[in-house]
Amino acid sequence: KAVNLDVDQKLIRNIGIIAHIDAGKTTVTERLLYLAGSTKFLGNVDSGNTVTDFMELERERGITIQSAAITLFWKKHRINLIDTPGHVDFTLEVERCLRVLDGAVTILDASAGVQAQTITVWRQAKKFSIPSVFFLNKMDKQTADFHRSVDSITERLGLKNPINVCIPIACKDKHVVEIVDIINKRYLHFDLDDEARWIDLKENYS
Repeated sequence: KAVNLDVDQKLIRNIGIIAHIDAGKTTVTERLLYLAGSTKFLGNVDSGNTVTDFMELERERGITIQSAAITLFWKKHRINLIDTPGHVDFTLEVERCLRVLDGAVTILDASAGVQAQTITVWRQAKKFSIPSVFFLNKMDKQTADFHRSVDSITERLGLKNPINVCIPIACKDKHVVEIVDIINKRYLHFDLDDEARWIDLKENYS
């Protein structure tokens, strides 16, 4: 399928994916590309077949060493995603990319919350006045703790009253099975053995 790259400049966004190591930046990037229809299969870090980890050493070690840019299209917008390294040794590589960003997605491992490298990249983003949203990844792990992770944003990054737009509302066997989307007034119900589905809040809460 041919893609028209000629997009109005007002509809172009450069968005960085920033986080501490092993938070799942590359995996999230793969999902975004797949859901936007930019790729036909989901790459896996362990399999060494992700789009943005193209260097041989990155595939061998399963980490991002060099920032990589990839384009996806979403609701008439052209999104240039930049997957950045999470390892402390490549902090300068992250700062180099921040200069061109319109915004960032800061990813946290929901089992760990804000880590030392998260603080470093957050300070870098703040230095360049980069607006950011937080994405709690790995919420399917039994050790995931939504509230503790959100509290760590306040305690370690000094952000008062972060606004939650998606909140887990139900668990089963220590696994989150329902997440409410505050903005769109719906919730996502899913099970480890079932497909996920969106349900309008009006269906159950009218």
